Amino acid sequence: MNSPAGPWNGWGHMWGSGSGWMWGGFMMLFWIGLIALVVWLVARAFTGQDLRSSLERSGLERAHEVLAERYASGEISTDEYRDRLDHLDHTG
Repeated sequence: MNSPAGPWNGWGHMWGSGSGWMWGGFMMLFWIGLIALVVWLVARAFTGQDLRSSLERSGLERAHEVLAERYASGEISTDEYRDRLDHLDHTG
């Protein structure tokens, strides 16, 4: 009878129970996540802006767009458009 040499019965010393591939996958995901976190933090530090301010700014821009669309379609009058635009500019 030919049996594999060594105490691991042919599995190799890192794969003793056969579940080593799963831990390797978790470790790979961990390192990818860690690298992505570091890249995100560095990018955030260099831009000088946080996510909240950029979301608020895009929300304000969208509000201007909606207001202009409503004015262009005739839903609101010129006076109402100017009043709402002034309100957006002073609260945003």
